[in-house]
Amino acid sequence: MDMFVVQGGRSLSGSLRVSGSKNASLPIMAATLAVDGVVNLANVPNLADVRTLARLLEQLGMHVHRSDGGGLRLQTISASTSVADYDLVRTMRASVCVLGPLLARRGWACVSLPGGCQIGHRPIDLHLRGLAALGAELWTERGYVFGRCSRLRGARIPLSGVQGSTVTGTCNVLSAAVLAEGTTVIEGAACEPEVVDLANFLNACGARITGQGTPELTIDGVDALHGCDYEVIPDRIEAATLLTAAAMTRGTLSLSGVVAEHLEVVLQVLRDVGARIELEEDSIRLTGPDVIQPAEVTAVPYPGFPTDTQAQLMALLSLAKGRSVVKDCVFPDRFLHVSELCRLGAKIQREGNTALIEGVPYLSGANVMASDLRASAALVLAAVAARDESTIRRIYHLDRGYEQLECKLNQLGASVTRTVDAPQNIPLPLQPSTLIPPGIKRPA
Repeated sequence: MDMFVVQGGRSLSGSLRVSGSKNASLPIMAATLAVDGVVNLANVPNLADVRTLARLLEQLGMHVHRSDGGGLRLQTISASTSVADYDLVRTMRASVCVLGPLLARRGWACVSLPGGCQIGHRPIDLHLRGLAALGAELWTERGYVFGRCSRLRGARIPLSGVQGSTVTGTCNVLSAAVLAEGTTVIEGAACEPEVVDLANFLNACGARITGQGTPELTIDGVDALHGCDYEVIPDRIEAATLLTAAAMTRGTLSLSGVVAEHLEVVLQVLRDVGARIELEEDSIRLTGPDVIQPAEVTAVPYPGFPTDTQAQLMALLSLAKGRSVVKDCVFPDRFLHVSELCRLGAKIQREGNTALIEGVPYLSGANVMASDLRASAALVLAAVAARDESTIRRIYHLDRGYEQLECKLNQLGASVTRTVDAPQNIPLPLQPSTLIPPGIKRPA
């Protein structure tokens, strides 16, 4: 495995272009299982999760080819199997999005229950309830979801759960309903830009979907979908991460290829902590604050503050002048990064789904370990802002969702080195002699 060695304490400034959205690319790629013909997708990031899903689609009979320009060409060449094995699905929750299009297009599916980041219990009961409402017969056995159906039938489907709407559930049901007979209405649909992007892609393939961006989607079923050329939206989470990095290092950053509308709440929080932000047609310019101000933020479904930037925000607020409060109502257990941020010198106390953060003047380098994708990003940002040297292990989490993040940060002036994670490569931030109090005899 790889790890990062970070020489901290540097201000980040410069210009970057944001990559395509991971969270939009994955459900769109899964939905191509329902399409007859060739699909050419542009602006697809080259990430571990994208490569994993490409291998899964190939296992399901598709040809997937990545061009030098960052695009994907996808086409079904065999429909002989609809089995999505555990070895691929276990690493990535979005893999479950193949279930809906497989049922709609092939009439049967066998899909392993999904894995992904350890950020709390995330059942797929709403996925199954929605597909069952369309007429699929579903059951689970030995860690797999089995499903079969003749042609699906339109229905009115409530998809809102205890913690709000389900993004992957909406994508799964939507990708099945487009080929159902009659009209389907999804109530409590997720409003995230990535769901809108999936609906727009399906419409480009001949689907008839209305209500994108609202809690109610209406789908008039069609007999078949055809291939198309489509460009994936920019990654709003990567954009938010980079903007946060510039803010916490008091730098200046210009981001191009972004949709500011997708980041309205994030930008407002960055303004609240003291950053200056200027918007242009497809770019955002941020100037970091001289003094980071505290804030109270709650992560909720879109259009609220995204849970996927909660950890990065916590790293920023660790350097605020005062007390901040961060609450997560989407994934209440998404706080595994707290203890690692504290190793870097942050003062954070967790109470249920809330973190209380007492700002400190500076963070100090340390050896830390990532627990999930967004926690990885938070630790990288904190290490870049911290004094001295840090090492971050288990960065394979980071590679699932950020395309060459260390290269982008280094382009802005950071010093992040990727190296092999081996014991001899893990330096102590301080010499052992400085850690032994005076008067204590060193062991022989």
